[in-house]
Amino acid sequence: MTPSQGFLAEIKDAVTTRAALLVLGVLVLQLAFITSYIGAFHHPKPSEIPIAVTAPAAQVAERSAQQLGALPGDPLDPRVVGSEAAALAQVRNRDVDGALIIDPAGGTDRLLVASGAGASLSQALEEVVGAAERAQGRTVRVTDVAPAAKGDSRGLSSFYLVIGWCVGGYLCAAILAISAGARPANPHRAVIRLGALLVYAIAAGLLGAVIAGPVLNALPGSIWGLWGLGTLVVFAVGAITLAFQGLAGVIGIGLAILLVVVLGNPSAGGAYPYPLLPPFWSTIGPALPPGAGTYAARSITYFKGNGAGGPMLVLSAWSLVGAAVTLACAAFRHDRPSPT
Repeated sequence: MTPSQGFLAEIKDAVTTRAALLVLGVLVLQLAFITSYIGAFHHPKPSEIPIAVTAPAAQVAERSAQQLGALPGDPLDPRVVGSEAAALAQVRNRDVDGALIIDPAGGTDRLLVASGAGASLSQALEEVVGAAERAQGRTVRVTDVAPAAKGDSRGLSSFYLVIGWCVGGYLCAAILAISAGARPANPHRAVIRLGALLVYAIAAGLLGAVIAGPVLNALPGSIWGLWGLGTLVVFAVGAITLAFQGLAGVIGIGLAILLVVVLGNPSAGGAYPYPLLPPFWSTIGPALPPGAGTYAARSITYFKGNGAGGPMLVLSAWSLVGAAVTLACAAFRHDRPSPT
């Protein structure tokens, strides 16, 4: 055997077909990660941002709403409300992202924003509404009715907290797989894994809420609310990962990363809330754990929990589906007859 043949034989022996395919899968995930983040963030553009419009005279409010709704590119989705109090309530209930209060007797109107829902979103509202007002020869005074805390730079702390919880969820599930095989040997083992994941989720949810709240003073919301949310986020992501592992073995870890990281993180509404994302990302974001978790965390922190119900149901659904698929895969594998 020549030296070159010996070296080629060593390569074939060291790099199996399975390993080569797994490395190729990692490359695909890496490229998908780059494409998803740049694709979602490279050109943020406001699209149909919900905004309440009110004025002492209904006709004035209707006319202003029509003018805002006719802006090129449809950056706003205006809706007329009956009073300033109703407009403020809609902002605080997260029914709209801002409110324009018109003063026909003067030349200055007021714009209510909520930077706690994302600084980039409130800034986009200020720019779009400010330009529209200047075109009408008017000025606008901005009031932040739900400002982000001093320790919450640009309202991103909620997003990073949820991303940390997500990372913990799929890493915990991956470690459980590495330690005892990707697929549980029987339903009892699957229940044990889900139980261990739940214990981890409870601890991770509490510690994350404490670090973001009292320790770093970044999120002033309810510790109890954030603890519950964190537990649900970690368990949901971990259960999804266990389910994918039950279906596809170790490849399931990559599928979980594809769902949660490649698709979930750019569409979560963290750096750019949903009205600033391209249509594909703004559509899938609320249905995935990072997006549901981020929206709920901001609701708990700055809006007294208003608007958190829907995202919590999304996370609960992922948890139930993930646990059910994990148990079903383990039962199917346990009942399948062994080869002779």
